[in-house]
Amino acid sequence: MKRIFGMLVCAVACMSVWAYGGNSATAEAKSSKATPAKVYFIKDITADNLVKIYEALGRKAEGKVAVKLSTGEPGNNNYLNPALIKDLVQKVDGTIVECNTAYGGGRSHTESHLKAAEDHGFTAIAPVVIMDAEGEAELPVENGKHLKADYVGKDYLNYDFTLVLSHFKGHPMAGFGGAIKNISIGIASSAGKAYIHSAGKTKDTGRVWGQLPGQGDFLEAMAEAAKAVADHCGDKILYISVANNLSVDCDCVAKPEEPRMGDIGILASLDPVALDKACIDLVRASEDHGKVHLIERIDSRHGMHILDYAEQIGLGAQAYELVELK
Repeated sequence: MKRIFGMLVCAVACMSVWAYGGNSATAEAKSSKATPAKVYFIKDITADNLVKIYEALGRKAEGKVAVKLSTGEPGNNNYLNPALIKDLVQKVDGTIVECNTAYGGGRSHTESHLKAAEDHGFTAIAPVVIMDAEGEAELPVENGKHLKADYVGKDYLNYDFTLVLSHFKGHPMAGFGGAIKNISIGIASSAGKAYIHSAGKTKDTGRVWGQLPGQGDFLEAMAEAAKAVADHCGDKILYISVANNLSVDCDCVAKPEEPRMGDIGILASLDPVALDKACIDLVRASEDHGKVHLIERIDSRHGMHILDYAEQIGLGAQAYELVELK
């Protein structure tokens, strides 16, 4: 029963270079006009390698740095281990930032959310701020099909640079969670999350789950919100994803399904679309038979559509070069 509740909460809530391309006509067209983004990859998931891959990006996190990650729902143990990320977070003198959730759970209110962050070890390595504790701010969405604006935690506007530190894994509603989801749903205020989930129909967290839109509209709304954040940041943002603990469920599920496949590694890019595509490509290319569960989750939720739409609206491109760091 707890398992069902958890899913309901979330669902209604030296170098070697490999070349990959996106799976859409848009990706092919864009890749012919521009140099594909570099996606750096390290197989060994260590604290030292997190710092190494950050440095490989060549973009220094300066000023007041927001480190956006998931602190994990109480009962979930798949979130990024604070011991793993400590050196990187402290190297950039970062503040770990989150926003409250739009569903019940243990992170829907600032006090309980901070308690979860403390219980999971994050407050021991860096300051933790719940960005919508004092309200929300509005970021413009240019030419949005679904969203008129992106409603983010008010405190987000106080940061000079955003380091997007994502745990790549499955997701009951979106198919997968990576960089795009982390800057859309993740940076949105509680009401902003409801607005994205409803594809622009409501900001009421009490009403949203009874009027969810079609899957395509939801995925497109996430991409529009992510584009608003990326536009706000300009070149003051970078993206790192850790593909480990690869459950089909996200870190917002209190009782997630156990991972069925082994860890893949750390990936990083300046392009969130390329980064998410690379993570999925590595899952599909894996020789681990347990991958079928994660692939089924991604495809059954039409998860690849968010990449096609994100590319269409100019968030990034699916074509990339995978650069393996030795």
